[in-house]
Amino acid sequence: MLFKYFLKRLMILIPTLIGVTIVVFGIINMAPGGPIEQKIQQMRFGGGDSAASASSSASAGRSEQGISQEVLDALKKQYGFDKPIHVRYWLWLKNIVTLNLGQSFTYEEPVVDVITSKFPVSLQFGIASLFLSYLISIPLGIAKAVRHGSKFDIATSFILFVMYSIPSFMFAILLIVFFAGGSFFEILPVGGLFSEFYEDLSSMDQIIDRFNHFVLPLTCYTLGSFTTLTVLMKNSLMDEIKKDYIRTARAKGVEEKVIYMKHALRNALIPIVTGLGSFLMVFFAGSLLLETIFQLDGIGLLSYKSILSRDYNVIMGLVFVQSVLFLLGNILSDMAYVLVDPRIDFV
Repeated sequence: MLFKYFLKRLMILIPTLIGVTIVVFGIINMAPGGPIEQKIQQMRFGGGDSAASASSSASAGRSEQGISQEVLDALKKQYGFDKPIHVRYWLWLKNIVTLNLGQSFTYEEPVVDVITSKFPVSLQFGIASLFLSYLISIPLGIAKAVRHGSKFDIATSFILFVMYSIPSFMFAILLIVFFAGGSFFEILPVGGLFSEFYEDLSSMDQIIDRFNHFVLPLTCYTLGSFTTLTVLMKNSLMDEIKKDYIRTARAKGVEEKVIYMKHALRNALIPIVTGLGSFLMVFFAGSLLLETIFQLDGIGLLSYKSILSRDYNVIMGLVFVQSVLFLLGNILSDMAYVLVDPRIDFV
């Protein structure tokens, strides 16, 4: 039954992907200031930042003045814009079947190489933040549920509320001000994944240097997710301990520790399992603001630059891979329900 359900969801995944890519492909191709217009501006003004040169369709039309038709035709052929939009999409779709994401207009190299070059940053912070979120939120949520209404519960709820209310980029600035050479302490570095003299350090010093560079951005990456999961874990466990089977266990004289950890916890974990499928998205755990503040060259910054420079192939590559991972993650989340609660059946 589980295998049949998995196959059914995979069949639904294909048209969903096609629908998502059609919408995105249409939107980015209708947006003004495409790669041809930007290339023309570079030719007219001697280069410059192509991202900053993105303009309206009116200014794009003016940029074509003084450029011969032969040059325009050559540029359209070079970028594949000499064909109708539906033909371009069909060609892109056929290439996707062979895992060919095309060539980046900006970086002038395969899109696969461009995206994978950003993986180290996003993957490291994605895995670490996901692991820390669950490592902190589940025990803390259980502790808050067990001590509901106590000073510990009230104090931690207040702290969680404050932390959740602070935007991650603002929290990043506060951490830099307090701990990275601002107006208070200078105990942690800010910017990059390691120091300039990293290669000259010993193995142990390299580990320490990496750890020091990880502390501030990883704290910001983890902030929002662990606060939400903690409250969800507590509320879920609180709901479970009010149910009849828990009252029955208490009436039989079962210890409170056993009631919480053996009987109630498994069912309370069902809402938490929903987010487990998102672990596939750690490959693309990017945040434009955090990567900009901490000078990290990851997926978030790549997405932003690709949109500004209208690097269509990179945009479509990112959308395609992220959509696949998101949809597969949802399927894995559903399958994880069975492991937590055998009462759930797939039809």
